[in-house]
Amino acid sequence: MRPRARARALLPAAALAVLVGGCGGTRSGPPARAAAVTSSKSTTPPRPATLRAGTSQALPAAVQLPAVTPGAGGVLAIAGLDAGDSSVSNVTLIDASGARSVGQLPQALHDAGAASIGGRAYLFGGGDAGSTSDVIYRVDQSGASAVGRLPVAASDVAAATVGHTAYIVGGYTVSAPLRTIVAFTPGAGARIVATLPRPLRYASVAAVGGRVLIAGGTSGVTAERAILSFDPATGRVRRVGELPYPVTHAAGAALGGWLYVLGGRSESLSGQRSSILAVDPLNGAVQPAGRLPRALSDLGAASLPDRIVLVGGRESAGTVYDRALTLLPSAR
Repeated sequence: MRPRARARALLPAAALAVLVGGCGGTRSGPPARAAAVTSSKSTTPPRPATLRAGTSQALPAAVQLPAVTPGAGGVLAIAGLDAGDSSVSNVTLIDASGARSVGQLPQALHDAGAASIGGRAYLFGGGDAGSTSDVIYRVDQSGASAVGRLPVAASDVAAATVGHTAYIVGGYTVSAPLRTIVAFTPGAGARIVATLPRPLRYASVAAVGGRVLIAGGTSGVTAERAILSFDPATGRVRRVGELPYPVTHAAGAALGGWLYVLGGRSESLSGQRSSILAVDPLNGAVQPAGRLPRALSDLGAASLPDRIVLVGGRESAGTVYDRALTLLPSAR
């Protein structure tokens, strides 16, 4: 984990107890009201595709820990850390014509989460130089505008959308990891809707079949193997399986009804992996589903209808990757 300075402002003790781990259950408050959630009577998805590398595009600059989501007719990569481990404010659009800078955030950030709601991209939290942000930005090619705030400032978060609501998983306050799931609906604000079994940062997260799947991550020291499923319709979190090995700082994306866990690393800063794992959303069963061209952690990922786009990352020697890579299903 990167060393971080003392937070700008500490939460009141009672509030922090709820956010960090004072609750013993896996549900916090009344169930979230989720719009357009698919039926819980899911069927087993077809066999997962093995993913292969497709096109590779040069980024304007090398980046790690970007927040990545569909937007502006392609994929938006927002903020992150540069090759010198400094936060950046760049907004990069990746589409069929290449990767190019299209804007700037009002502040430099890394370890933020991003999700698309109703065709618009949103950025949640993030950190910089020992502080964290609670701002929710709406981001497009014309710039970024603040549209809300998280219940607590946090970095190291991941986000996924179900219906018209984004769910922000876990995070870090600079003083403690979080065990919350926060829901954000444009026009309705952000609120805590569930509690994770334990505090969690840097998890692989994606929405599959009307639920949010959460794989791996870390509480701050030890990489995790647990695969969790959050159902917005009930507000409940349950453990559905485990990864074949502990992994943190991996990307998560959905394709063909499966969660894909892409790359990542062990507790070691040099323990990067090139593996791609496919997770069954119903029973947590895990299957190998290909390999990345190189071992990477701290990469961003976005799901498109027929592909996954990966952005940046960090190699075992500490080199920061400067490409966007498309992963495609292999022909069977």
